[in-house]
Amino acid sequence: MYDLIVIGAGAAGLTAAGFMGRVGGKVALIERNALGGDCTWVGCVPSKALLKVSKIAHSIRTAEKYGIQVNTPNIDMPTVKIYVQQAIQEIYQHETPEVFAKAYNVEVILGEARFVDPHTVQVNGQQLKAKKFIIATGARPTIPPISGLDEVSFFTNRTIFDNDHLPKHLLIMGAGAIGVEMGQAYARLGAQVTLMDERLLPREEPEVSSVMEDILAQDGVMFIPSLVDSVEKQGEQINVILKNGDMVSGDMLLVAVGRTPNTDLGLDYAGVAYDKHGIIVDKYLRTTVKHIYAVGDCTSAPKFTHYAGFQGSIAGRNATLPILKSKGHDPILPRVIFTDPEVAHVGLNEDEARKIHGDSVKTFIFPLSRGDRAVAEDDRQGFVKLIYKGGGSLLGATVVSDRAGEMIMEYMFVLKNKLTLRDISTMIHPYPTYADIVKKATSTLVIEELFRGFSGRMIKLL
Repeated sequence: MYDLIVIGAGAAGLTAAGFMGRVGGKVALIERNALGGDCTWVGCVPSKALLKVSKIAHSIRTAEKYGIQVNTPNIDMPTVKIYVQQAIQEIYQHETPEVFAKAYNVEVILGEARFVDPHTVQVNGQQLKAKKFIIATGARPTIPPISGLDEVSFFTNRTIFDNDHLPKHLLIMGAGAIGVEMGQAYARLGAQVTLMDERLLPREEPEVSSVMEDILAQDGVMFIPSLVDSVEKQGEQINVILKNGDMVSGDMLLVAVGRTPNTDLGLDYAGVAYDKHGIIVDKYLRTTVKHIYAVGDCTSAPKFTHYAGFQGSIAGRNATLPILKSKGHDPILPRVIFTDPEVAHVGLNEDEARKIHGDSVKTFIFPLSRGDRAVAEDDRQGFVKLIYKGGGSLLGATVVSDRAGEMIMEYMFVLKNKLTLRDISTMIHPYPTYADIVKKATSTLVIEELFRGFSGRMIKLL
């Protein structure tokens, strides 16, 4: 009998298993593929490696603008694939079953687990029992029920990094984070790229969609604002018929329309409730069977590696020390799209803020072209958008910039610690840095607010 069995060894599962293992519990970690999960193998790591290669290619192609004479780069996709796989392996060496088992005192079992009853799972023909379980099975690419899709060859984020040839025309169904990142990467490597969706980056602010559409167009990415109606194969070509009546043809198709929770592990035998959004959990990450927890992408939680890791940590503590249980949901969640420039957000967007706070919501947009480091780096097309209430109370922030993923963390800190925008504006930031752009944007807003109302009138009288 184990104290804890964790099913799934992505960010959430590794964190959860490691916690109880370190405090001396008897823990088994079951994984059907390889430790590290989608992020290591088919998500965050390979996509960032590919984006790095594409950024180098882009720098070479645009070098003449800065007085550097170079030849047009020749893209060797098999070598690109080798680089991407090397990045994966370098990170994986710290997550192998042998390394993890030794570091955290956890028994690692490779195989597919299915519940037999609320206290038993079967794996590799063997039944294992535990006092508690944490399910961290993640999610898989959503395959939409589109006519003809099952009759053509297509890629998803699980398979795109096995590709070792450059298509002439890459068609991408879905213009969310995965679609946009891969679209820019392949365009910069030399492919023609067409993105198809109702709106570019539909989860983000409208200003983000607008500026990123312009930036992607400069890279040669065409965006068509329409959903897909059907797909057909014509010789070596794939024809995509859109709901707006248009048709676009290419030689490679990437389907990137979202993620579906992995819930096929005999949950009914355990009495665990789930729906199309994932396994149902309470605020402490317990399922409908209280000794079974579920975390990360297999639930309805936001599907980010860092959030899965956060929930894995909470579930590990709650399962180990239930008397000190913590809530496993945090609304202050930063996210980043790793295009060039990056898109980062934390807190509420403008629509969400107005639904909650009504007419008290204010917005401020600071163009990146007013940031000295951005000008020096020729990174002028982005912006900082702040959503706030009177008194400098921050509600949310969006940054479109090189290094936006780092810049957004100052606003994350303000939200998390219930500070005000003035707290950023009074801190000394090193000049000229991207962090200084955060200060300049925030200070500009604070000064405008200061002189706008009664305080401003009093200052003028003095």
